[in-house]
Amino acid sequence: MKSTKVIWGSVGLVVLALLVSRCAPSAPAGAKKTAAGASDIAVAAQKTYVAPGDLDEYYMFASGGHSGNVYVYGVPSMRHLSTIPVYTPYPATGYGFDDDSRKMLGNFTWGDVHHPSLSETAGDYDGRWLFVNDMNGRIARIDLRDFKTKQILGPVANISGNHSGAFVTPNTEYAMMGTRFSIPIPKGTVAPIEKYATEYKGVVAGVKIDKTSGAMSLGWEVMLPPFDFDLGDAGKKVSDGWMFWTSYNAERATGKLETTSAQRDRDYIAAIDWRAAEKAIAEGKGDVIGGVKVLDPKKVPGVVYLMPCGKSPHGVDVAPNGKWIVGSGKLQGVTTVFNFEKIQTAIRNKDFTGEEDGIPVLKYESIKEAEVAVGLGPLHTQFGPDDWAYTSLFVDSAIAKWKLGTWEIVDKVPMSYSIGHLAAAEGDTVSPKGKYLVGLNKLSHGRHLSVGPSQPESSQLVDISEEKMKLLYDAFTEPEPHYAQIVKADKLHPIEVYPKEENKHPLAVWDVKDAGVTRNGTNVTVKAVLVRSTITPTAVTVNQGDTVTVAVTNIEQTTDELHGFGLLDYNMNVVVDPGETKTFTIKADKAGVFPYYCTNFCSALHQEMQGYLIVNKK
Repeated sequence: MKSTKVIWGSVGLVVLALLVSRCAPSAPAGAKKTAAGASDIAVAAQKTYVAPGDLDEYYMFASGGHSGNVYVYGVPSMRHLSTIPVYTPYPATGYGFDDDSRKMLGNFTWGDVHHPSLSETAGDYDGRWLFVNDMNGRIARIDLRDFKTKQILGPVANISGNHSGAFVTPNTEYAMMGTRFSIPIPKGTVAPIEKYATEYKGVVAGVKIDKTSGAMSLGWEVMLPPFDFDLGDAGKKVSDGWMFWTSYNAERATGKLETTSAQRDRDYIAAIDWRAAEKAIAEGKGDVIGGVKVLDPKKVPGVVYLMPCGKSPHGVDVAPNGKWIVGSGKLQGVTTVFNFEKIQTAIRNKDFTGEEDGIPVLKYESIKEAEVAVGLGPLHTQFGPDDWAYTSLFVDSAIAKWKLGTWEIVDKVPMSYSIGHLAAAEGDTVSPKGKYLVGLNKLSHGRHLSVGPSQPESSQLVDISEEKMKLLYDAFTEPEPHYAQIVKADKLHPIEVYPKEENKHPLAVWDVKDAGVTRNGTNVTVKAVLVRSTITPTAVTVNQGDTVTVAVTNIEQTTDELHGFGLLDYNMNVVVDPGETKTFTIKADKAGVFPYYCTNFCSALHQEMQGYLIVNKK
């Protein structure tokens, strides 16, 4: 208890000092002076400058928090290239308005995206897909051939608050999920909060990924104690086949968690043998809860083990060689490195200190390799080549650079304010590139023109190609970049038009003479063609009460010749890429004449690209 109080006291004083010194607003008279010399500025400018017509070396995929989106940036320019809507309607591209994307969204109009995860082959990014979590118990797949969301799985049974996803295994066998908020399961079960410790449960899940199509399906679930599961990382190389999740609230406390869940010196990392879980499910083991098979570690031993870790851990990160598992307790001044070989030895020798709901707790001293004194508030670690590691320090507002194996701290670089996650170039893979690192800061006070009380998010580009780290660039990204991954641009091969021969949509038409309207009772189908500079048909007449399905095909095969279809007064807007067909369905419940038009500028006669929906009164 005494050591916990010391930790809380020291961290509390640092946090208080940080808030007092930095939270008071000030209005700068002009641009702030920089302490850097002219030569440093010139070097930074040269390293981040991407000349007109030149291309960035890397893509960065950043989470969009409660926007429900993923944002794409170029590195090193830090230019915003694209917004990929995932869990939220996005009128700019018509996402959530056409029939397919509206069906994927279900009844949700928001999502909370934290952790994008690129598909991998043999532990390296392969440029095929991007998976992202949603706190609403969902997981989505983005196809990097066209940078569009193709599947949303969930809400998954028994998962409450999918914060600890969507971490991908080294050959994209699984994307992982985990519940942040333990609840009685199945959902809909009610138990008083006083029974939290015994009747509330945590759940983690492996979402199976088809190796050819990327299609997702639920593979397995494991029931865990009522901890709050935070982040995860998959084992690689020697630790391939294992998954690691951080958790907090080992006290099983309720109420004001900042005090009630701070009684122990350590929380846990859950180590799960996902191949053992997969095998157990295939053998028919598990209890049916919420309509799915769930493994209970009391009944299926050998699937889960608990690793004690520093208080309130956030990140757990597996080094490129797979041997070192790095856990960062936010309320400690050290990051703990665990040795996977020692973990396996402790499991074989039953070197346990107890159990939690039937799950063995490994002896900390037996599995620990080192405690690295990185600084205050360690959150997340990324890796570079040659055994370099980089840890974000929330309280210190800095990044620490240290060496795997020697555990030596060699450098620190300050961040503008309270860094959260960080992303190094391919820093989650078996072969990190080590050129750039981006600090994803939680706050950004005083480093930009004021835009009112709602401040932009701050992401800072750091050069890690030399012995000493150097801050190169401040970028102000869309909210909220919890986490990001950076991939070499030449690993992605996106198309720029949908080839006509690939469009198999049953309502697609490729010639204006084939466009038209058909009726089947009160169901009306419109086959529309969009091509510069006419929407065909130019007028559609229906009756009030009809159900109208409109299929719009953009027959262009020219790069960037997008067309839109906006229907006034009916809240409908879709955007159709070259070679693409989209459908939308409306109930023609309002009588009158309603213009439709192309919403994307496409030619000199763009304004002329319009028509009318005429709805006759009953």
